[in-house]
Amino acid sequence: MILFFGTRPGKTELHPLRGVSCPHCEQIDTLTVSQTSNWFHFFWIKIFKISSHIAAECSYCKRVYYKEEFNNAMISALEAE
Repeated sequence: MILFFGTRPGKTELHPLRGVSCPHCEQIDTLTVSQTSNWFHFFWIKIFKISSHIAAECSYCKRVYYKEEFNNAMISALEAE
């Protein structure tokens, strides 16, 4: 019998952060948060989430901020989504 199991990334979700300015270039409404989760699958069916990766990118200066680098305004705007 052959069993197919392993890990694979899920779909990436994009959330714009409204009313938040980029800490680097000070432009408002340019940050977009992307969230990707890794899943354990069995026969290509998602069973449970293993980990997730969250990062924000500024569309003006292209600076990337990881979850550990988020300031209070970015965290509160993300939680409001």
